[in-house]
Amino acid sequence: MTDRARDAALAALVARVPYIAFLGIRFDRCGDELTASMPFQPRLIGNPVLPALHGGATAAFLEVAAIISLGWQGIIDTDGSDEGMLRLPKTISFTIDYLRTGQSRDAFARARVTRQGRRFAAVHVEGWQDERLKPFAQGHGQFLMPGPAQR
Repeated sequence: MTDRARDAALAALVARVPYIAFLGIRFDRCGDELTASMPFQPRLIGNPVLPALHGGATAAFLEVAAIISLGWQGIIDTDGSDEGMLRLPKTISFTIDYLRTGQSRDAFARARVTRQGRRFAAVHVEGWQDERLKPFAQGHGQFLMPGPAQR
């Protein structure tokens, strides 16, 4: 699969989830690795006194990063000829650990697939702001993988 085809497939995958655009989340590809970024917007503030990112925005950001990373893994594992490759996994469970306050600035996330079978996958995702080694939140999710496309 060419870089142009990978970029187009990633854009098509992201376009399948309208909430990604609502939150302003972007995905940057470097080889087969994805980094999600959520640029700061004042509407993402949950506690204006601190100000701190809303916990729901943080959780959604990390869950979306995990889902798109799983879908992306499915794309790069194929030659790109399968029309059904853009089907997304479904969340079974997703747990968030809030490690520190999310500040009013851009956030980044990377997901790592810890186990993947034909029907089930487990993912760990970390979100950070200034320093990658100091995550402000992390998530663990279990996902139901899409079955083969019906023809």
